[in-house]
Amino acid sequence: LTHGNGPQAGALLIQQEEAKDIVPPQTLACCGAMTQGQIGWMFQNRIGYHFSQEGLDYPVATMITQVVVDKDDPDFQDPSKPVGPFYSEEEAMALKSEKGYIVKEAKPGQEKGWRRVVPSPGPVDIYEKKAIKQLLDIDALVIVSGGGGIPVVKEDDGSYSGIDAVIDKDLSANKLGQVLNADYLLILTDVENAYINFNKPDQKTLETITLNEAEKYQEEGQFVGGSMGPKMDAAMRFVRWGGKAGIITSLDNALDALEGKTGTRIVN
Repeated sequence: LTHGNGPQAGALLIQQEEAKDIVPPQTLACCGAMTQGQIGWMFQNRIGYHFSQEGLDYPVATMITQVVVDKDDPDFQDPSKPVGPFYSEEEAMALKSEKGYIVKEAKPGQEKGWRRVVPSPGPVDIYEKKAIKQLLDIDALVIVSGGGGIPVVKEDDGSYSGIDAVIDKDLSANKLGQVLNADYLLILTDVENAYINFNKPDQKTLETITLNEAEKYQEEGQFVGGSMGPKMDAAMRFVRWGGKAGIITSLDNALDALEGKTGTRIVN
């Protein structure tokens, strides 16, 4: 089980900024670790409770997860992922000068329209994959890679260092499915299906489609970046790798989607 962390990470980064004159702010990597613990505990607590209510003896564990990225990933050359609060141009330039932040204008013409941007490199490997597999072998439900995982790069001495970046959570989920040799990748969002020609008179619900069809729709620009786009991309990558199906649906329809009754299902 993996999850996002956008609102929690955003709130935490604002806290770091507001309290910077009182306590030293935490790095982006540390904030990622903190939100993994926070959200993971919430899942762990409630899922464990419901298991006990149903008489199910499955352990539930949260694992702080590091996701390996390539330090030569092209996204490091042109960061574009906005993080943290909005700033005025004066504040943004001061952060650029004092801390070396990369800042870009996010809302042109607005008084506070600038934000810090960081790279969003692709996931290469899941550092804790062996430990995750061992927990799965004892039938544990493992909560991992929250918010896409903590991005780390391999240093020349063989160690791994955290880096200020954000990994797309859907692509990280795809990589997790691959390293665990999963059969299915189930991505839960706020709609029951993906669509083509969204919000147009000829809008069409996507049910079971082939990888070739999904790739054609992607090339047509049918899936919005930052919304359905990354989810469809992750599902396609998973099927291209060899997974049986990549499935997208809403939380309420998760079980029905796994059984093929609803949702958007990409197959080879």
